[in-house]
Amino acid sequence: MIEAGKAYVTTSRLFVTGVRDLSQQCQGDAVISECLQRFGDSLQEMVNYHMILFDQAQRSVRQQLHNFVKEDVRKFKETKKQFDKVREDMELSLVRNAQAPRHRPHEVEEATGALTLTRKCFRHLALDYVLQINVLQAKKKFEILDSMLSFMHAQHSFFQQGYSLLHQLDPYMKKLAAELDQLVIDSAVEKREMERKHAAIQQRTLLQDFSYDEPKVEFDVDAPSGVVMEGYLFKRASNAFKTWNRRWFSIQNSQLVYQKKLKDVLTVVVDDLRLCSVKPCEDIERRFCFEVVSPTKSCMLQADSEKLRQAWVQAVQASIASAYRESPDSCYSERLDRTASPSTSSIDSATDSRERSVKGESVLQRVQNVAGNSQCGDCGQPDPRWASINLGVLLCIECSGIHRSLGVHCSKVRSLTLDSWEPELLKLMCELGNSTMNQIYEAQCEGPGGKKPTASSPRQDKEAWIKDKYVEKKFLRKPPSAPAREAPRPWRAQKCQRHHSSPRVPAARRKVRLEPILPSVAALSAAGAVERKFRRDSLFCPDELDSLFSYFDAGAAAAGPRKGAESEESSGEADGEAEAWGPADVRELHPGLLAHRAARARDLRALAMALAHGAEVNWADAEDEGKTPLVQAVLGGSLIVCEFLLQNGADVNQRDSRGRAPLHHATLLGRTGQVCLFLKRGADQHALDHEQQDPLSIAIQEANADIVTLLRLARMAEEMREAEAPPGQPGALAGSSPTELQYRRCIQEFISLHLEES
Repeated sequence: MIEAGKAYVTTSRLFVTGVRDLSQQCQGDAVISECLQRFGDSLQEMVNYHMILFDQAQRSVRQQLHNFVKEDVRKFKETKKQFDKVREDMELSLVRNAQAPRHRPHEVEEATGALTLTRKCFRHLALDYVLQINVLQAKKKFEILDSMLSFMHAQHSFFQQGYSLLHQLDPYMKKLAAELDQLVIDSAVEKREMERKHAAIQQRTLLQDFSYDEPKVEFDVDAPSGVVMEGYLFKRASNAFKTWNRRWFSIQNSQLVYQKKLKDVLTVVVDDLRLCSVKPCEDIERRFCFEVVSPTKSCMLQADSEKLRQAWVQAVQASIASAYRESPDSCYSERLDRTASPSTSSIDSATDSRERSVKGESVLQRVQNVAGNSQCGDCGQPDPRWASINLGVLLCIECSGIHRSLGVHCSKVRSLTLDSWEPELLKLMCELGNSTMNQIYEAQCEGPGGKKPTASSPRQDKEAWIKDKYVEKKFLRKPPSAPAREAPRPWRAQKCQRHHSSPRVPAARRKVRLEPILPSVAALSAAGAVERKFRRDSLFCPDELDSLFSYFDAGAAAAGPRKGAESEESSGEADGEAEAWGPADVRELHPGLLAHRAARARDLRALAMALAHGAEVNWADAEDEGKTPLVQAVLGGSLIVCEFLLQNGADVNQRDSRGRAPLHHATLLGRTGQVCLFLKRGADQHALDHEQQDPLSIAIQEANADIVTLLRLARMAEEMREAEAPPGQPGALAGSSPTELQYRRCIQEFISLHLEES
């Protein structure tokens, strides 16, 4: 044991040395360096304690017992040998005494004398032998007990010292554990961000690979940074071998410069562009070459393509013209104080700047800026970072766990920092908020069980409050028991006076209809050039969706009737419906009818109140052609109301009495954003109404190119999924396979053909 312990101490010392070396290597990170240093010192102390333990075991057990065996037991064995020898002599004397004959008195006397002497010696030695046995037995007891007691005292000291050492280290370890949890969360966020950037780069590269034209190369003579254009070019050396080297060139401050690496010093090729000229070179073996000639030298350069060569030539010519327009001395008034180009064509940095300009502030900041969202809607904990997306409230992490236990039919929980947020869902969260929803669910908190918990309340109190609030709904304002609430009052929306037998829209009208949407379709075909990001679950990129949502929420009602058909809004019903209906009207309405009217009037608060009071989200009004609240939301023109209903379980494929699903109505009214939303939520675009028309045929009849393109792309995506699905798994999503790449190419061809036909 001691030998194995010494080997363990030796290897432990090597491990501590490795930990300290690692601490020296991590000097740049204060957290890791401090952790390794403190833990290394503690482990070294533990090694010292182990060494002390083994030394005490050596002295108390091994050495003491070794001395007992070597000295005391050895003496006892020698005494036993002497005793055995004397006993044998006495036995021989007894034999001789017995054999002495009577007629020989001298032999008898001699044998008797020898026996007497031997017996005396035997008795003395026997006493010594018995004494040695008793002494050895007594000493054995206290020797064993003393050695084991000393060893256990050593063990006690070892563990006591170890406990004291680790007890002093315990606060730091708890602090480090808390920091480690945050580091894990930060690492997950960073990983998600890097994966998103990686997917964006791959998508951009994919779209560029399948675009028919190269991305347009632009230069800016009046750039604020002073860099007109920059990029990689091959430069022919001036040595005898005429070798070609790839360098990073830039035109800045009326000079042509290059550098070998990012942080290298700039090398000036042309000091003053006003004194040089540029021309393409077709008389050399290499392609895409051009020459910059100055009074003292010439520089042969090569671009990667013909378009890049033309761009560089035009950039140099434009820089020459710009230098002449400036004052003669202006070119020398500014020095090259840059050690590297302002832009290294970093895809990540460009993507980040674009996203920052589009998104503005983060999801967390945008949602927390809503009234009441600075603290948890259920317990008041500040800085909530979780949300219930179907209830529209922000929650702390503990309350979010309680909401999860309620089930997704009651509350759908999502993280504001770790999950991705669709634009429509983010806008929905910004429209609701803790203040609005608590005015509904906490309208009457008086009475037993009505005390709202705080952030420091026990979990069971919070759980009881949340169940009473959202499941039992004990704190809702009790509606008056009026007869009007037993059955809905008659309330019908005017029917859409659409003439299905009208002739097809002339080509001239279709052309006028298509002009406003051409930029968006063209944006799809040029997605590789503008570096847009696409998601698998969305056919439009997020910024396009965001603009569509803003349009359909803010300007759909004011946009006026479409030219393709007379909708419900064009019949004058929207204005009549938008008349004020106050709280008294709300209390008198049946919850189902209230949900219908709120969805049509785009009143999210009233709709949330109706659902809280038990309105069926898929209730069909038999007196209004079996329309559901989702269909009323389509007619009202609010995409956010549609999103709210879908999050609360609305059936996207439920049809009215005319066989029309919400997708049919959105297509008929030209609501592109709603069509996109319904397709994302699994709407059946092959469903036929009673007139045997599917959404695509309606969109073609209405000459709405946006929706036609959207539905056809969705149909192509569905066909690709079915084609890529393995046997027995119809409709499985295709991965990044060659077939999916071919699907991207088909999308580009379809857009081009669609524009030509239009």
